Amino acid sequence: MTASPSEVPASAARANPVQQLLRARELSLVLLLAVLMGVTTAINPRFLSVGSVRDLLLNVAIIGLVVVGQTVVLLMRHVDLSVSSVVGLSAFLSGALFVAQPSLPLPLALLFGLLLGAVAGTINGLLVAYGRVPALVATLGTLYVYRGADYAIVHGGQINAANLPPSFLNFATGSVLGVPNLVLLVLLVMVGFAVYLGSYRGGREYYAIGSNQEAAVLAGIRVQRRTLTGFVLSGAIAGLAGVLYLARYGTVDASAGSGLELQVIAAAVVGGVSINGGVGTIAGAGIGALLLGVIGSALVTLRAPAFYQQAIQGALLLLAISVDIVLSRRTARRLQGGPK
Repeated sequence: MTASPSEVPASAARANPVQQLLRARELSLVLLLAVLMGVTTAINPRFLSVGSVRDLLLNVAIIGLVVVGQTVVLLMRHVDLSVSSVVGLSAFLSGALFVAQPSLPLPLALLFGLLLGAVAGTINGLLVAYGRVPALVATLGTLYVYRGADYAIVHGGQINAANLPPSFLNFATGSVLGVPNLVLLVLLVMVGFAVYLGSYRGGREYYAIGSNQEAAVLAGIRVQRRTLTGFVLSGAIAGLAGVLYLARYGTVDASAGSGLELQVIAAAVVGGVSINGGVGTIAGAGIGALLLGVIGSALVTLRAPAFYQQAIQGALLLLAISVDIVLSRRTARRLQGGPK
């Protein structure tokens, strides 16, 4: 079903203000980043040392990667709370695979994580898309199921760096032109998904579903299949992140990745991805992850209690949600022809 001529200009007119707001929000986050880094460096000049920046990027990389999959799900007006458990399960099973096969090539380990995460994401997608279970409920349930499976498999054990091949550990610590391999890989994934969401029909369908699911159905979009695909992508990326988590830290147990889901959601929402669906970019979500990472590192550098980091993350999340609500109401009034 095609839109009538009178409908097309209206949708285009709606898209331009949204894009302008997104660009303005991302710019404001970049400025906030610059101010925060400048103030912290003025207090402690070592904050922007080469080693500190390298550690910051490595710490943010895992969250930034999982944010990519979470963004796809949030664009559809859903949420995936199970990502932290998928990361933990993938990290330990990948380590166990290396223990059994020390000569396992890195690409196969990454593929193993992708497939494992895709299976977990498929379960989530089937529950949400075809089982009609609300995403919040479905993924909260699988969060505990996957974590329970992790504890059952680990059974009090632990994977240590001594059990892993040096070539695998060197991948995370190695670099190209001073940029860690892990960061380069995450940037490659982010750029790929940014192009996919912004330039291809499949990517644009996620925005359409989140903006108006009924209209998406009328436009011929297979909402259930696209929803399933979105959760599969989120799970696959979380599975990949689990392998990289193992390479980054070397030591994992059953609690690996615990609490990561809240950091990921906070980073995405702070970066401009709307919880109401249909609005947001990979770039904005990445900036949100970097902002939260810089805040955490700044507080550590300034020797502030860990509580402040959680409090600031919560405050930024509430602020971002409030901004989304205000913008949504203004957009609704504008479309209805009411006062702005």
